[in-house]
Amino acid sequence: MKVLIAGAGIGGLTTALMLHRRGIAAEIFEQSSEVREVGVGINTLPHAIGELAELGLLPALERTGIATQTLIYFNRGGQEVWREARGRDAGHKVPQFSIHRGRLQKLLYGAVVERVGRVRTGLGLAGFMQDEGGVTAHFTDTRRGDAGYTARGDVLICADGIHSVARRFFYPSEGSPRWNGVLMWRGAAECAPWGDGRTMAIGGGMGAKFVLYPIAEAADGRQLMNWVVNIATASPGTAPPKESWSRPAPRASVLPHARRFAIPGFDIPALVEATPQAFEYPMCDRDPLPRWTFDRVTLLGDAAHPMYPVGSNGASQAILDARALADALTTAEHPRQALWRYERERLPTTAAIVRLNREGGPERVIDEVEKRAPAGFADIESVLSHAERAAIVRGYAGTAGFATP
Repeated sequence: MKVLIAGAGIGGLTTALMLHRRGIAAEIFEQSSEVREVGVGINTLPHAIGELAELGLLPALERTGIATQTLIYFNRGGQEVWREARGRDAGHKVPQFSIHRGRLQKLLYGAVVERVGRVRTGLGLAGFMQDEGGVTAHFTDTRRGDAGYTARGDVLICADGIHSVARRFFYPSEGSPRWNGVLMWRGAAECAPWGDGRTMAIGGGMGAKFVLYPIAEAADGRQLMNWVVNIATASPGTAPPKESWSRPAPRASVLPHARRFAIPGFDIPALVEATPQAFEYPMCDRDPLPRWTFDRVTLLGDAAHPMYPVGSNGASQAILDARALADALTTAEHPRQALWRYERERLPTTAAIVRLNREGGPERVIDEVEKRAPAGFADIESVLSHAERAAIVRGYAGTAGFATP
């Protein structure tokens, strides 16, 4: 069997590694001319890290990222709403990693080149044709702008992101991604560790939020600290600005928003001012689809289920997609049956997460507290009991598949 993979992001690269481990040949194509360290920080949850550990990547992850030990939710004024252990400290067999998205992608890319072989870059999926015996994919040379390559395989996996070519082919009237009106500003800068150097902080709810966590060790005991500012700037349903991980934003446009938040013991404006380059993009997703698979072609990762970056789940769910797909292709009698099994396992779960993330995911606990006590509180228990807070946070973890053992 031969599998064609369109897209060398986290989902596509992990799929290639999963298939290789099971003895299935894969050929992977990426529209960018090279795999670069694009983006800033992400969190990858233990259920996904467990899959990467099975691929022998845990030592490399430990060298590259930060093993998150604690997650704290605050209101915008810096009062603690919820605190919980994470990763191994929460009883999981493997850590939760806070890591630079681009460095994680390059780590996976290096493993693919070493184990699977060449990734064909500069080739974007243009179209495909299916017949009884397989699928033929056509790729455009993105450097020259002409037809660049044709490949033949048993199945085609489209891991080509929120603007997936196959998704647009199967759902031509879907239109643009759905924007909730929130703009996100992101960046990273070196600074002295905050607290124990292993803690992730989130202050504020969906309408206005600040996120802080370290993603790498730096020189002289410092850390590379990732930050995110989310602010609702438009009504939901407004046409979104262009989505891009690398759209520059001046720090001066971020600072007034960053000053609206407080994290105890941390200087938020100083971190933003120290950031070499901030980036801006809209918080977008798409409605869950009724199906991903059409004969020998299926969707994976953001092509299948783009979701708001809430609850640390986007990259993690793409990794889980890869595992489910590789297992199905290994055990099914026919490729079509395998893709159907994969969809049946993964579509309902990811659709539920997309919907929960629209409501704020586990961070909805902050929204509930701020709604009941907009000016702050003297006693969190009098605002929202521990049992009520736990139901929100742990209910989400159960749905997403990373509940504490």
